Amino acid sequence: MEGANIERMHQKKIKDTVLPAEWHPQSAVQITWPNANTDWADMLEEVEKCYRQIALEISKRQLLLVVCENSDETHAKLAHCPQQNLRFAQAPINDTWARDHGGITIFEDDRPCVLDFTFNGWGLKFPANHDNQITRSLFRQGIFNKNVALRNMKHIVLEGGSIESDGLGTLMTTENCLLSPNRNSWLDKTEIENLFQKTFGARRILWLTNGYLAGDDTDSHIDTLVRFCSPSCIAYVKCEDERDEHYQALSQMEKELKIFVQENGHPYELIPLPMAEAVYDQQTRLPATYANFLIINGAVLMPAYGTPTDQIALSQLTKAFPEREVIGIDCSALIRQHGSLHCITMQYPEGVIN
Repeated sequence: MEGANIERMHQKKIKDTVLPAEWHPQSAVQITWPNANTDWADMLEEVEKCYRQIALEISKRQLLLVVCENSDETHAKLAHCPQQNLRFAQAPINDTWARDHGGITIFEDDRPCVLDFTFNGWGLKFPANHDNQITRSLFRQGIFNKNVALRNMKHIVLEGGSIESDGLGTLMTTENCLLSPNRNSWLDKTEIENLFQKTFGARRILWLTNGYLAGDDTDSHIDTLVRFCSPSCIAYVKCEDERDEHYQALSQMEKELKIFVQENGHPYELIPLPMAEAVYDQQTRLPATYANFLIINGAVLMPAYGTPTDQIALSQLTKAFPEREVIGIDCSALIRQHGSLHCITMQYPEGVIN
């Protein structure tokens, strides 16, 4: 009888915990502002232009939280934005990829809780000692609402770009990232699934074994390849050029997606996004992708790269989000440091920040 009671309590815990989908109403989006001490130093003016455009589109619709090392200087660079929708927080930073060092919000019995995982520079590739402390610093500065709990999850390495949620208990991820040895080598696939069940209330984990982008430092983050657009719709990167180095892996990934089904057993509506035209930094191909879009209140911000495929991607995402405005933003600067629009942002659901 005691065992049965424990099992019922465990099932209740899973039922009452949810990782909201990105389209859940949001209270704010966080960005971390570049400066001359980051890897953006040799192209700071160019990348700040991109950040300012992203900041404008977000702040026109909702609160924008700007993490920076100097709030006065950064504030002056955002004079074009609605000032009532800007909030600043000072903290030391290593880099600016808020998707991966930002807190991940869950709801427990409808109350928001921000989870503070370890960020270790994508498997110890880059320094992250300051970035790993940003979420706790925000909590100490009173950025989060008083009823929002902060949970220490530093025993686990996890980046926001590595998981996708449909908001109904289905998570999607890649084996290449979640099973990489420099993140959580002591956990096997089954143990990670158990962790996701207990932490996020996940009932199903959809694992992709194929798919990658050349120049990607993240070990194939899901948000560069495949995205939930609704509980029944998935957008993904499709490569149609057999001469492209990605063709085989992305074709195999597409086959996996066609096998995936919703929890009700129905297949997903699959919306292919074009493979972005190849962009190089000297001899290195950069991970340009249209899957790295950001869903905000009333709109979708899509990375663009100044090529004809931009318009095709915008049309496809308009099909995926018929009730939202899809806005292309030139992210050519961002991919020179091997990331894009979604990578530099982290959304907070309603109730987390006022």
